[in-house]
Amino acid sequence: MNPQTSGPNPFKAALAARRKQVGFWLSMADPYLAEVSATAGFDWLLIDSEHAPNELRTILAQLQAVAAYPGEPVVRPVNGDPALLKRLLDIGARNLLVPMVDTADEARALVAAVRYPPHGIRGVGSAVGRASRWSLRTDYLDISDDEVCLLVQAETATALGNLESICAVDGVDGVFIGPADLAASMGHRGKATHPEVQQAIDGAIRTIVASGKAAGTLTSDPALARHYLELGCTFVATGVDILMFANAARKLARDFADVRTAD
Repeated sequence: MNPQTSGPNPFKAALAARRKQVGFWLSMADPYLAEVSATAGFDWLLIDSEHAPNELRTILAQLQAVAAYPGEPVVRPVNGDPALLKRLLDIGARNLLVPMVDTADEARALVAAVRYPPHGIRGVGSAVGRASRWSLRTDYLDISDDEVCLLVQAETATALGNLESICAVDGVDGVFIGPADLAASMGHRGKATHPEVQQAIDGAIRTIVASGKAAGTLTSDPALARHYLELGCTFVATGVDILMFANAARKLARDFADVRTAD
């Protein structure tokens, strides 16, 4: 039976137990490359539809492609629209990373969106969805609220100012610091490694960890990733598929530049 739709959510359990989860970002929007990435052995794989050209069908294809592998897929929607979150949950995306959450009220609205009544507003249609294995999981409606892992992104100066109250929201499993948008919000657009930005990220991680929630972030710098993990981050994405391919392809072309210019 599909390990990602048949029982307790191991990624959520790992975050609750503060077991380090090393992840990989999928921006290629392609199920074949998602499956290749799933063979690498990462703990989690982020399927991005905020800044990658993904929509419901391509997300579904990637969920299906990685389903046979241990790494848990985490889906980042373009926003926290309850109708969109409902559709993602129904196709089996039980780990959600929602961008641009600035306040505790916004976080509470997201919690309501991923829970069924009476604790939330999620529409009931799982009987015909992949999440319930098309009704094979007869207890799905009873356990689904507890199975969903909700992660919110704090990535503005406003969000950092409200970080303690965001972390205090029941139903938020973790808070992810978005370095690029945070840098822009702080007046350092394109400079996520600026000392002021890094100081803010370090402080935010300490605040999240102290609250008892899981802290997460993304960086392609191995030394920085280890630094965040040492600070107490539980889930850290350590690379982006499309950038790894682009950088490797460009390097290969440069390595043969002498041959191409010799003629």
